Amino acid sequence: MPEIITTIAALRERVADVRRIARQEGPADAPTGRVVLVPTMGALHEGHLRLVSNARDLGGFVVVSIFVNPLQFGPGEDLDRYPRTLDADVAALDGLADVVFAPTASEMYPDGPSETRVTPGESGTLFEGASRPGHFDGVLTVVSKLFHIVQPDVAVFGQKDAQQVHVIGRMVDDLDLPVRIAVVDTVREEDGLALSSRNRYLGEDDRVAAVTLSQALAAASEAATGGVPAALEAAHARIEAEPAVKLDYLAIVEPDSFREASPDHHGPALMLIAARVGTTRLIDNKRITT
Repeated sequence: MPEIITTIAALRERVADVRRIARQEGPADAPTGRVVLVPTMGALHEGHLRLVSNARDLGGFVVVSIFVNPLQFGPGEDLDRYPRTLDADVAALDGLADVVFAPTASEMYPDGPSETRVTPGESGTLFEGASRPGHFDGVLTVVSKLFHIVQPDVAVFGQKDAQQVHVIGRMVDDLDLPVRIAVVDTVREEDGLALSSRNRYLGEDDRVAAVTLSQALAAASEAATGGVPAALEAAHARIEAEPAVKLDYLAIVEPDSFREASPDHHGPALMLIAARVGTTRLIDNKRITT
């Protein structure tokens, strides 16, 4: 079973010991000296475990953080009811992670919510940033803290949160942080629904309706040879056929900037979707070529 660490000081000491032992026992670039971080908010599912498995495959010492970060939840969002399943999460990580870092909010923010925040640029104000103002400030602040605490060589994230991956990558580049970002493809159920900790909120009927998101993305991908307008039309048609799905946004963006692709865009693109199914808000995305 992975070791559970709950304080910043103890985790820093543990990582320092790993690096010290690696220096003593082998060359500085030996895999055993590598530290790999997988940041999560817990309630782990197969998608998370795929991230951790990829981290393990990279070689070295694997740290999984489990922290429901209050800074990235806005008023009226699901902070209080977000699932917290630490015992089950630790059991699921047996054989995959070396350490689970599970701090309390008071450990991460001893003086209350951070006065200092890391804010994204324009790309962090679009789509998720527009629907959830301040969300990416909270994400970047906690990820920056985790990077400084763990000082990983590699950090692993999932493609399902594509805009999050983008703004974190920009933060790393813009602030010259010495960490490599590894991205793992979205893990899906057999019917195409992207795995998410929030899927457990879905009732039986909502679960059936939720697959509409991935179906809309698939329809757009098939229509994308006709260009951006055709892809958007195909996706909207699929969404409109399912009244239980209430669309928040649907867009095709340029992957390097997250700006909306022009109608005459040709080449790789990323389709984003966010919608409510019942009371549950879900997001998904798919790489397409127009």
